[in-house]
Amino acid sequence: MINTQLSAKIFSNEIYTLKNISKKTIEEHLKLYQGYVNKYNEISTKLTNLTDDDYAKANQVFSNIRELKTELSFAWGGVINHEIYFSHLGGSLNQKPANKLADQINIDFGSYENYLKDLKATGLAARGWVWTGYNLREKKLFNYLGDSQNTFLVWDVKPILALDTYEHAYFMDFGVNRSAYIDAFIENVNWTIVEKNFQL
Repeated sequence: MINTQLSAKIFSNEIYTLKNISKKTIEEHLKLYQGYVNKYNEISTKLTNLTDDDYAKANQVFSNIRELKTELSFAWGGVINHEIYFSHLGGSLNQKPANKLADQINIDFGSYENYLKDLKATGLAARGWVWTGYNLREKKLFNYLGDSQNTFLVWDVKPILALDTYEHAYFMDFGVNRSAYIDAFIENVNWTIVEKNFQL
């Protein structure tokens, strides 16, 4: 079970004073995050109360166990994706990666500018999420795309940055202009936190 009082307490107060991303957007967004926490706990409880009949009727088309385990993965993705997202927002504006992370970005993308170009294009192509992840097998960074909280999962990849591209993340401030939102997101990334996420 996850602590149901996680909202806002695990994140820096700096997320409420972002440039071009309003406090109202963050407050409403955190409510969605809290909803994922609550649903994860609710589904987890239901899974502990499965009956012998539930196990006997397990089926890939529809069954209680299939439904609960599928939606548990969606809720868990909603929790973790948002925790990564909120954790690295706030700090010095227009900060850039440094140290080993900057070196790895240069190796894998050619330059920080190329990395941002790829991140933004991936964000415009995604329906739900973008993760900059370090592929532990290939030993390289890559911008992965996800259409939902629990789709296109990639094994042996450590996510170090998460960009929420669902409309709820930006519609209040930017309307349909996702491109401007992504620019604002990049401007507000605390790369010191991302560097900590990159520590292997």
